[in-house]
Amino acid sequence: MERICFVLQVKPNRLDEYKFRHREVWPEMLAALRETGWNNYSLFLREDGMLVGYLETEDFAAARAGMAARGSTSVGKGNG
Repeated sequence: MERICFVLQVKPNRLDEYKFRHREVWPEMLAALRETGWNNYSLFLREDGMLVGYLETEDFAAARAGMAARGSTSVGKGNG
């Protein structure tokens, strides 16, 4: 099992939008993450926009490709 941690910076002018879009995660998104191997996935957002993500997966490249193939989110496409 791979343990993955990543850090991104949310632009100050996009913080409100980010918080709004992540307040309630769609059930379809949660299912897609599970089905493509994203386990124990968490996001932590600091007031200044620093975003830390953590997940566990058997194969991170495959998990990212699985989400990218679904085309429903930027998750897994490398652009946060």
